[in-house]
Amino acid sequence: MEAPSLPLAASRFPSPPVTAPSCTRPRSLPSIRAAPKALKEREAPKTQRTSPRRSAIAEVKAATDPVAALTRLEDVLQTQDCNIILRHYGEIRRWDVLSKVFGWMLEHNMLNIASYSSYFKYLGLSRNAAKVLQVYSAIQDNSIRVAHVSICNSVLGCLVKNGRSDSTFKLYDEMIREGLSPDLFTYSTLLSGCMKLRQGYTKAMELINELNSRGLQMDSVIYGTLLAICASHNYCDEAEVYFQKLKDEGYTPNMFHYSSLLNAYSENSYHEKAELLMKDLRASGLTPNKVILTTLLKVYSKGGLFDKAKELLTELEASGFAQEEMPYCILIDALAKGGKIWEATMLFNDMKEKGVKSDGYAFSIMISALHRGGYREEAKKLAKEFEDQNATYDLVMLNTSLRAYCNTNDTESVMRMLKKMDEINISPDQITFNTLIRYFCKENVYHLAYKTIEDMHTKGHQLNEVLCSEVMVQLGEAGFPSEAFSVYYMMRYSKRTVCKSLHEKVLGILVPAGLLKDAYIVIKDNSDLISPCSLENFAGQFMTSGNINLINDVMKALNHSGWRISRDIFGRAIQRYIQKPDKKQLLLCLLDWMTGQGYSVDSSSRNLLLKNAQLFGQKQLIAEIVSKQQAASRATGQRIKMSID
Repeated sequence: MEAPSLPLAASRFPSPPVTAPSCTRPRSLPSIRAAPKALKEREAPKTQRTSPRRSAIAEVKAATDPVAALTRLEDVLQTQDCNIILRHYGEIRRWDVLSKVFGWMLEHNMLNIASYSSYFKYLGLSRNAAKVLQVYSAIQDNSIRVAHVSICNSVLGCLVKNGRSDSTFKLYDEMIREGLSPDLFTYSTLLSGCMKLRQGYTKAMELINELNSRGLQMDSVIYGTLLAICASHNYCDEAEVYFQKLKDEGYTPNMFHYSSLLNAYSENSYHEKAELLMKDLRASGLTPNKVILTTLLKVYSKGGLFDKAKELLTELEASGFAQEEMPYCILIDALAKGGKIWEATMLFNDMKEKGVKSDGYAFSIMISALHRGGYREEAKKLAKEFEDQNATYDLVMLNTSLRAYCNTNDTESVMRMLKKMDEINISPDQITFNTLIRYFCKENVYHLAYKTIEDMHTKGHQLNEVLCSEVMVQLGEAGFPSEAFSVYYMMRYSKRTVCKSLHEKVLGILVPAGLLKDAYIVIKDNSDLISPCSLENFAGQFMTSGNINLINDVMKALNHSGWRISRDIFGRAIQRYIQKPDKKQLLLCLLDWMTGQGYSVDSSSRNLLLKNAQLFGQKQLIAEIVSKQQAASRATGQRIKMSID
């Protein structure tokens, strides 16, 4: 059955009537009488002379080569002047000059605590956490004492902004070892870093306990951060407790506190609690702003209260708070996920007609919703509409458009999007790679699927085991066993453990293809995870046609797995060695090893060995070894029989 046609653009939410502004005629200004002559001739104030230091600061700021200007004016400038220059280049986002100026200050010993704090603060804004850690380590290595709380706080803030939680808490541990006493700003920064941690709430509680043990008093900023952590980790009851404690300790909640608690309610669709909180907000004398009303819209939307959500969206529009796409996106997304694709489309069309600019988020939501609803061609058309209207993309929108084109088998558009990624310098993420891998496999373009996996692995992304396993099997079936093994190898060494069946699957590709050396690598590292049937099949093939120099190593690997090697396998190996008399030393080593492990040759292999012993010039030695094997085998058999009895 065909999907019903979607609505054309139509306004669902009429704009409020525009009231013409009242035009009141201004009263005539009184005439100004001429000032007395004496007043006119009053002496003008003298121009203040610019100090040499101020002139030097201005000269460095205006210089094309600030470092050269600093060197020229070194005798005039003082450390605080250099700090002004440093902050100047941070404010105008000249990150390269910022680092050069800091380097000059370091070299000429013109640094104080404010210098370090400012530099690390601006490095954080530049999103260059690696540079921060590099500079901080270099300073420590040079035995320059920068163990000051405010400096460490700046570094911590930078790391948190860049999502480097591991480095953040390592530096905090280093502060403690250095004997520094964290302050409230330290804990506030560390708590901010807990928002995106998987166990962020638990870590936050540890920090709060430390804060209390140091005799520090939680302030409204700490409470606000805690509320945000509770909201991001769905601890709604705990958020209510902290909100009440905030009040009990005499702090007045601000917009951020109310917004964070509303966010916690939105995750659980507690619309009744949200409405009570809004009454409390108004009663405290605050007027709901754009953030508060948008968060309330999220509460209604997630709770499926679409009529209330539409009324609130109309209120946002009337207040001028819906000039950007976010409020529309919240409701469009909720409608689409609630199965109301028609209403979501109408609202999306309404948003476009009102001229609300979209950075791609609303388009991304609608394209994904159309795809889920089975409207793949409509999703593709919407992706093309955004592409025609926008020269730039973010990664989310690019991935959404790419999926739309892949789902409709539009190879030309897929390749165009990949070219666009290169042109606007967007690095693909795991979603991009996995989308492309699935598409290339579906189109039977296995070499491109393999190249995409290889590129994904090179860039350090975690491989999707299920997807890559499918690609590996398809490559094997398509006649590309070497590439299949490469995919296995990348999966095997990109994570600690893989599914046990993966080893079986790759052996099923490598052994029939005659890639026995690669198969041996799989066996050697994972022999205890491979079934006896697969081990038997591999062993038989290797003894017959594998690298003769590796036969003994293969035997040891097979034995190490706990699998008991059959006499037939040993017989094949002995036949190979007899065909190559120059390998007599390897044969003798194998026979000695067999004796030590309780193995013995069968009668056919024993006769073959004795018959061809003269080829090795060791007839008596071989006879002795075979005799020892038989004796050891009988002894082993007796022990087994006794244990059974």
